[in-house]
Amino acid sequence: MGKRWLPLESNPDVLNSFAKGLGFDTSAYAFCDIFGLDEELLAMVPQPVLAVLLLFPVTDRTEAARKAEDKELRDQAVSVPSDIFYMKQTIGNACGTIGLLHAIGNSQDRIKLEPASFLQSFLAQTARMTSAQRGDYLENPPEDGPDIDKAHEAAANDGSTAPPRPEDEVNLHFVALVQKHGKIWELDGRKAFPIDHGPSSPDSLLSDAAKVAQRFMSQSDSLSFNLIALASAA
Repeated sequence: MGKRWLPLESNPDVLNSFAKGLGFDTSAYAFCDIFGLDEELLAMVPQPVLAVLLLFPVTDRTEAARKAEDKELRDQAVSVPSDIFYMKQTIGNACGTIGLLHAIGNSQDRIKLEPASFLQSFLAQTARMTSAQRGDYLENPPEDGPDIDKAHEAAANDGSTAPPRPEDEVNLHFVALVQKHGKIWELDGRKAFPIDHGPSSPDSLLSDAAKVAQRFMSQSDSLSFNLIALASAA
């Protein structure tokens, strides 16, 4: 990865401010904390839930699992529905922004975007691109295209803790979990494909995402996990 950004804090207030500045209407749907995976805590999350962002620690074990999974999927010639908005991550520390774009990009039938905003322009102009082309477009936008660099930097500096420097190694990573075509999909810009984690529905997305998160947690002794939902703001 060439360009490197400051990492985003896993903080709903930061994500809401960032998304709103990019043209996302937070009056109907907004990012909110998921305080735990028990049924009682999941019940506190407003419904409907459109997407879940999972922050997890990157370890030798998770990296080995990712590489093995990529190889297996490449060997299987996996087919992914073309209407899943998915993009590669080519910018260091951009996983928070990529996760936000995955969450919003796969919820376009439920949300409102301001005309001529970054989000409206970016999603429209990349609609027919491949995942690799979308990643390159984010990193190297045309002169007259939507540019997110300054907005990301402002959001990264908006957290409750001081961000590390762009060149620092960060061992935490965001992925998005969305529901499409009766399945829950993991969208990680570092992976070869969207990952099918099994059956899901709009009503069960949150509980299904919790099960996926538990699988991630089983691969680590760390407590550095965090979940945020894109959910009803009503």
